[in-house]
Amino acid sequence: MDMTSDVAPGRDALPAVQALSYAEAAALALRREMEADARVVVLGEDVGRGGIFGQYQGLQQRFGVERVIDTPISEAAIMGAGVGMALAGLRPVVEMRVVDFALCGMDELVNQAAKNRFMFGGQGRVPLVARMPGGIWDASAAQHSQSLEAWFAHLPGVVVVCPSTPQDNHSLLRAALQCGDPVVYIEHKNLWNLRAAVDESLDMPLGQAATLRRGDALTMVSWSRQLQACNAACDVLAAEGIAVDLIDLRTLWPWDRAMVLGSCARTGRLLVVHEAVQAAGFGAEIAASAAEATGCRIARVGAPRIPVGYAPVLEAQSRVGVAQIAEAARALCRAPPLRG
Repeated sequence: MDMTSDVAPGRDALPAVQALSYAEAAALALRREMEADARVVVLGEDVGRGGIFGQYQGLQQRFGVERVIDTPISEAAIMGAGVGMALAGLRPVVEMRVVDFALCGMDELVNQAAKNRFMFGGQGRVPLVARMPGGIWDASAAQHSQSLEAWFAHLPGVVVVCPSTPQDNHSLLRAALQCGDPVVYIEHKNLWNLRAAVDESLDMPLGQAATLRRGDALTMVSWSRQLQACNAACDVLAAEGIAVDLIDLRTLWPWDRAMVLGSCARTGRLLVVHEAVQAAGFGAEIAASAAEATGCRIARVGAPRIPVGYAPVLEAQSRVGVAQIAEAARALCRAPPLRG
C-alpha cells in the first residue's frame, strides 16, 4: 500500500507528531502554508539564510528567491511593501527581526495595515503576518529586549499573538496565515531552542487560551516565555498546598475573556504575570475586566519601569522571577476574598 498517496505534490511526508524546536516548528508551519497556498510569500532581512533565529531555515532553497525575498535594511520599506503585497492579493509574512526594530515601520502598520479594511468599507484586506520577536534577549541591552505587546493590543484592526511553546508556534502561525487580517505575531527571542512534541494536525484557533494547570486557590494568567516561570512557581505553590488555575492566554487580541473570567469567578482571585513593564501592560486590561465582571481580588506582577540593562546584574532587575511570582500568589491567597 502506498502510504504517501494523499501527500500533495512537492510536500514531504513527515511524522504527524515529532520533536521540534520553537524555531523548527515555525519553519515547518510556514513551509506547509507555502506549499498549500502560492500567495504566501516572505520578505525581510536575512530570511534567505534562514533568519537570525533559524525560523526560515531551508525555505528560500525550497521556494526560491521570488517567494522568500531578502530586502534592504529598512523596516519602513519592508512593512510598506508587505502592505502593498497584501492589498494586491498576496499573503505576506513580514519579518521585522525583533520587535524593537519594528518601530521603524510603525506608520505602515498603524496607519495603513490596521485601518485599510475599515476606511475602505471592506473593499481592501491586508492579510499579512508581521513577525516581530519580543521580550528580553540575553545580554542584548535596552534596544533589543523590549516587550511591546500592549502597544499592538491597543491598536484597532490587528490581531496579536504570543505563542509560548513549539506546538503553539506551529499551530498559531498557520492560523495567523489563514486569518485574512493583519496579525502582529510576537515570538519570544529566548524560546527558539525550546524543544517539545509538535502535532502537525493540531488546529489552534486564534483567541483561544489554554488551561495548563487546574486549581481552586487562585487564577494565574500569563503568556509567552513568562509561562515557564509561572509554571515553576506553581510547582513551589503546589508543594505548599496552593493549587493554581494557570492560563496561557496565547492570543492577546482577541483574548479569551470567557475562560479567564470564568476561572476568576470560580477562584475569587486573579494574579496576572507578564515580562513586560507592569505600568500600562496588557495585564491591566485583564485585571480591569476581571474586576468589573467578577469582583475578584486582583494582583499584578510585571517588570519595573526601567530600561533593560546590559550587565547581568542590571538585566536581572527587569526579570520577573519564580520567587517573586510565588510570593505574590501567597499574599493574594492570604488576603480575604472581596466577593460576598
